[in-house]
Amino acid sequence: MEGGPPQYTPKSLDDYLEYLSKPVFQAGISWRVVDAKWPGIRKAFHDFKVERVARMTEREIDTVANDESVIRSRPKIAAVVHNANALLELERAGGFKKHLRSFAEYEPLATDLKKRFKFIGDSGAYHFLWTVKHPVPEWHDWAKAHGVEWGTKAKSDGHRQRKPGASLKGTRAKRSSR
Repeated sequence: MEGGPPQYTPKSLDDYLEYLSKPVFQAGISWRVVDAKWPGIRKAFHDFKVERVARMTEREIDTVANDESVIRSRPKIAAVVHNANALLELERAGGFKKHLRSFAEYEPLATDLKKRFKFIGDSGAYHFLWTVKHPVPEWHDWAKAHGVEWGTKAKSDGHRQRKPGASLKGTRAKRSSR
């Protein structure tokens, strides 16, 4: 992924939650908006302390959804709480990092992430794995296989365009109702 988002080496499960949450909020929104709102999002989610986020109540989710310093999508906010619980479940079952490494190939791992975590689709799984330095296919090959084209406008504002007639199977749009 040439010139892609920054890559990090997660030092804790909290880091994984933060890097997993960015594509959740990016779904359908410009990266510029997400980046501008990220300090407020980080604060609203207690610096992504996974144990604390996993215990957020419906009332706390509602409070965050009314906070102008964040992206006020209640489904996305609730998805981060769900995803924190899913991360903890994997951590308790042997470790999240070990779970990631248990997949020999990219596509089965991406499929697992899309099923396990809310608001993570094809692009979100790729972005997350790239960000945490997990092996991913070369960007152009992956994009071609998934029907993703990047036009002039898309390169400047971060929005993707699908090839005409490309399958929507497995996209975030389909998964957002979970």
